Amino acid sequence: MTDSITPLDDIAFSFQDRLAQVLTDGRHRSRAASAQYRQLWESLTRMATGGKLIRPRLLMDAHRGLGGRDERGAVDAACAMQLLHIAFVIHDDVIDNDAIRRGEANISGEFAAEAVLRGASRREAQAWGDATALLGGDLMLTLAHSLLARLEVDDSKRRAILDIFDDTLFESAAGEHSDVWLSLHLEEARSQDVLAMAGQKTAVYSFQAPLLIAAVLAGADTGLIDELTVIARQIGVIYQLRDDVLGLFGDERTIGKSTISDLREGKETLLIAFARSDPSWVAVRSLFGDRMLSTADGHRLRQVIEESGALVFVESIISDRCDDLYRLIREAALPTALSNQLIELTSECNSRTA
Repeated sequence: MTDSITPLDDIAFSFQDRLAQVLTDGRHRSRAASAQYRQLWESLTRMATGGKLIRPRLLMDAHRGLGGRDERGAVDAACAMQLLHIAFVIHDDVIDNDAIRRGEANISGEFAAEAVLRGASRREAQAWGDATALLGGDLMLTLAHSLLARLEVDDSKRRAILDIFDDTLFESAAGEHSDVWLSLHLEEARSQDVLAMAGQKTAVYSFQAPLLIAAVLAGADTGLIDELTVIARQIGVIYQLRDDVLGLFGDERTIGKSTISDLREGKETLLIAFARSDPSWVAVRSLFGDRMLSTADGHRLRQVIEESGALVFVESIISDRCDDLYRLIREAALPTALSNQLIELTSECNSRTA
């Protein structure tokens, strides 16, 4: 193992170049199909090559920090993590009936809007947009799996990596399924249900999978992998709790969406679970999950949530979990540089504004 990590900026070109190559292959193959299919691949490429690249950065930095020398394998695995993220984002938008992502039309919104301009009814256009998005997500998911299955590593490492990928899909699907179920409000969501859902839906694919795949590629022992599993889960929950706070109380220009969209969706979070126990909730209960929620009623609902003490409560939970995680990371048998990186990542998950 090593105590120094080469900054991703030094190898970013290798990652970006490989990701572009993978997506270019798909675009070239699409030329034999329809114009709409070619357009889909163009849209997928724009999505996949943008953003903060949190997951590939984490995988590549962790691989270097653990003394890994298979840079080519790490690059392909990092590309797979980015494509997996894009697949989940696309499918999540369809599930949530969202046409906007980060202030711009997502794939469903883009293709639906174009269909309307060409004469389709809104219902037909939405069905077309959603179908296109679902297929696009499937393509990214399959491409991610293909990259991992073709890694030039020994069979034991490949099986271990594919097992991680399989577990990631299984748990992430369970988390998404729970999220949708809780949004039906057929039973009252408990705090532990919300936290468990966050661990499955966000932590596993965003933090656990990149760290564990990096560890396998670097030849880490099972004890260290077990420690990274616990750490990754905790980072992911902190990330999701901050995401929930931003979804209601963030700057709309920064987060790229309305701060009442989660309220319209009826998204179950720790904020809602806490606010529901306050007597003031009764007066606004019918507003939560109202797809036609007005801006004024959204502001009223947000005010009740804040005045219930929910925001202060969740902020205290985030702070306590960060402190516990800092201690856990420092006590783990990790190289110093990787330990510092994970502490910095935890801090960024807490302090982020988008």
